[in-house]
Amino acid sequence: MMRYPQMVKVKQRFPSEKIENIAQHLTEELKSQLPAVQSGDRIAITVGSRGISNRVSIVKTVVDYLKGQNAEPFIIGAMGSHGGGTPEGQMDVLESLGFTEEAIGCPVRTSSTVVEVGTTESGFTLYCDESAWESDGIIVMNRVKLHTAFRGPNESGLLKMITVGLGKAKGANQLHRQGPPNMSKTVQEVGSGMLDTGKILAGIAIVENSYDETAHLEVIRPESMLERERELLLRSREYFPMIPVDHLDVLVVKTMGKNFSGTGMDTNVLGRTKIFGVPEPETPSFKRIGVLDLDESSHGNATGIGLADLTTERLFQKVDRQKTYLNCLTSTYVQRAMIPMVLDTDQELVKTAIDSLAVDDPSSLRVAIIENTLDLETLYLSQNVIEEAGEQIDIVSDPEPIPFTKDGELNYFKESAGGDN
Repeated sequence: MMRYPQMVKVKQRFPSEKIENIAQHLTEELKSQLPAVQSGDRIAITVGSRGISNRVSIVKTVVDYLKGQNAEPFIIGAMGSHGGGTPEGQMDVLESLGFTEEAIGCPVRTSSTVVEVGTTESGFTLYCDESAWESDGIIVMNRVKLHTAFRGPNESGLLKMITVGLGKAKGANQLHRQGPPNMSKTVQEVGSGMLDTGKILAGIAIVENSYDETAHLEVIRPESMLERERELLLRSREYFPMIPVDHLDVLVVKTMGKNFSGTGMDTNVLGRTKIFGVPEPETPSFKRIGVLDLDESSHGNATGIGLADLTTERLFQKVDRQKTYLNCLTSTYVQRAMIPMVLDTDQELVKTAIDSLAVDDPSSLRVAIIENTLDLETLYLSQNVIEEAGEQIDIVSDPEPIPFTKDGELNYFKESAGGDN
């Protein structure tokens, strides 16, 4: 590897404001914004499949508050077709994220059954999880952020949780059939239609900073949800972490997974969407993308593997085709399930990616290696792009060849912290 680019470990500097006391902050929000509940009311709380920071603390605070009002809260799995679209698969996802009855203090329910509760002016069906609809009220919780397939005033957030999370596979399929140009408008219409039913009591909107920490946490009343979510989406853009160089020859992603992004790897970070008929963004632009592993909490769902050009045998052997195909068929983006070139080891992948560019001097190639597309504080850049990265990075190592073990495994990010706060 001596002829290949020398790599430097760097750390990016991002805005770092965060909420220090989650329980205290959220309890005050609930007291001021959540409508009164009656003793014995059964309240459903939506929980999706994303690896949201402080997720257990946030949900447990809501549960404890409701129990303090003598209500009877319960968790519902709200994740479209994720987890293989089955109650058992979605329960596995929830448990892997820390959502168990013992940890949360209330029942946890998953179901693939939805009821049709109305239609919108354009003819969209309003689907709702049966258990949630039979409750006395629903609290919708989600992180507000850029979506990986469409753009608009409302993207990934509370309205999408209503449309896809509560709507299950049917709701997800109805949304994705509209195509990226119409998805934001559909989310607004379906979400607003569900809000008009009066079943949804409030939304809990989460915005995370670039360090994957809770920067903003707000309880929103139904009548304010559409507009307030738009404001929070703009705020989330200010925090969104990116690789500090727009053009690279090779990007290596150590781990992909549903806990990092709905597409396994965030399309906004990769500069690739792989949606037929939709032009790819001009920046960022990476000639070769390789992904080395699939996170265990993704339970074999390798949606987004088709965004890469190369992968490893290790990742390939972890792919659950049924879960992956269901997710991509529901979204209609089948290209995202296509298998890239499969190499035996991490070292072979990196060598193949670099050699495939067929340049006279491989040491001049522009390379970055990241842990995943969510955690971008620490990354490795080839020495020749350090100056271009600018003042937002701190250099924390001398240049060195890319390190591999004797078995060809990449020796970066060996002690990555993960899990819930």
